[in-house]
Amino acid sequence: MPNKLLEVEHLKKYYPVTRGLLSRHVADVRAVDDVSFHLIEGETLGLVGESGCGKSTLGRTVLRLEEPTAGKIVYQGNDIVSWDKSRLKTIRKEAQMVFQDPQSSLDPRMTIGDSIGEALLIHGVNDEKERLERTQQLLTLVGLEPGFVIRYPHELSGGQKQRVGISRAMAVNPHLIVADEPVSALDVSVQAQILNLLTKLQRDLGLTYLFIAHDLSVIYQVSDRVAVMYLGQIVELADRTELFEHPLHPYTEALLAAVCLPDPHQKRRKQLYLGEVPSAMAPPRGCRFNTRCYKKKEICETEAPELVELRPGHWASCHLYR
Repeated sequence: MPNKLLEVEHLKKYYPVTRGLLSRHVADVRAVDDVSFHLIEGETLGLVGESGCGKSTLGRTVLRLEEPTAGKIVYQGNDIVSWDKSRLKTIRKEAQMVFQDPQSSLDPRMTIGDSIGEALLIHGVNDEKERLERTQQLLTLVGLEPGFVIRYPHELSGGQKQRVGISRAMAVNPHLIVADEPVSALDVSVQAQILNLLTKLQRDLGLTYLFIAHDLSVIYQVSDRVAVMYLGQIVELADRTELFEHPLHPYTEALLAAVCLPDPHQKRRKQLYLGEVPSAMAPPRGCRFNTRCYKKKEICETEAPELVELRPGHWASCHLYR
């Protein structure tokens, strides 16, 4: 049996909406609403969906950078939801995050060496010479020269900054990396370099990735399994090849139909959904995709479907398969 590194059960993250002088609670933004999945040690789970669907919030909540409203986050058999800040420090060495914008994730007043060395200092590497040697090793690991330790972020290109962000995440030898759209702000040629680097690090160091992206071509390249998220919920989860070749949920079909085709002579696929994403503060009743779904039935407007296994390892939440 494969070892489950992380198990997320019925996770919720709501942001309260208040109004008036007394800050009266009037509603909640349901950014993550009853999400369950697991991560097998050494795999990459791709998380894909439109902007605003809750992908980044889910990744941050899994690492307790955002406090969950409800649910369980079980890391290596321990539910970390109830852990206090001092106990969470042990998890910080095990699980790290690579952020979307490499510019904003680096302090412009600190050298690259200080930015990476800070993580080592926090986790007990007090010897300055040892920190410098370890920092130079990390820079070499991600394909940068050791001399980058004396540079500042404004002296680096976008790809170099993201490499620094990856090296900083690797500083404490983590097992789990949550990569929040790590290549979306980069040029296509640089994207390929960063993706190849992440793949190499996973192969050499046995890392486990939760890889968040909205680009399906990137998800296909890096993922072992893929979870599709819509309006705070996972609507389909399957092996990468299975999901791309045999999508079951209409929303997944719509995402695949929206992908740009490289052949200008090939006929573009029909658009499979209409309108804008509904507000997470007032999601539609029943199936959350029913307001945009061209296959919807009467039950879709009144009853929310459950995420069920329709094929071996292929899960979807849709009344079409009831």
